[in-house]
Amino acid sequence: MGERWARVALVLVSHSRALAEGTAEVAAQMAPGVRIVPAGGLDNGGIGTSFDRVEAAVHDAAADGRAVVVLTDLGSAVMTTESVLEAVDPDLAERVRLADAPFVEGAVAAGVTAHGGGDLEAVLASAHDAGGTFAGFTPGGADAAARDGVAGSDGAPVTDADGVVRASAVVRNRLGLHARPAAVLARALAGYDARVRVNGANGASVLELMKLGAGQGARLEVVGEGPQAAAAVQRFVSAVEDGFGEE
Repeated sequence: MGERWARVALVLVSHSRALAEGTAEVAAQMAPGVRIVPAGGLDNGGIGTSFDRVEAAVHDAAADGRAVVVLTDLGSAVMTTESVLEAVDPDLAERVRLADAPFVEGAVAAGVTAHGGGDLEAVLASAHDAGGTFAGFTPGGADAAARDGVAGSDGAPVTDADGVVRASAVVRNRLGLHARPAAVLARALAGYDARVRVNGANGASVLELMKLGAGQGARLEVVGEGPQAAAAVQRFVSAVEDGFGEE
């Protein structure tokens, strides 16, 4: 397998070429190490899904032995993809999974997990989890947590007697915890053997970090568990305090 790409690729099947290519562009910004192949529209540029285009995209994505997660937008895109998977070589079909997930959010979440080194099942799970990401979303939730005193004290991470690592940090950059830093943080945490929660959200999920709505001045409570929790929490806090390298 080439070193350029992660071991799991994505295929994005949409009725619209523009939608497939645009979603691939957004996901690639979050996950530059992942092969993402759009397969949108018909060969004449019209709206619809093409068996040949989807088949070619699956072969492209699966080159060099990669596994593939396919995301689709509407019903017939699912049927076209299923037809392709029935027709391709069984060895290839075994390496491909069709996700039941929102098109854009699922592509971003799956891409970040793949970039972080996740295997086929982990990438598929991230796509599926994206479906529930915005349930119960409260804009500005991170700021509310700070006002309510939920977050811990600033400073170096501390470890409880039970091994749980806790720290807090204040968002310093002007744009807050937006898409780019959320993706960077989620990819970074994926490399640690640790479970990190940020104001109750999964720190390894780009979508859950984004939904915190953490603007400049928001306090983030970071809690880590697992063998590498201290390093993971420190990495997260340092990135926040550095302003994610932004102004």
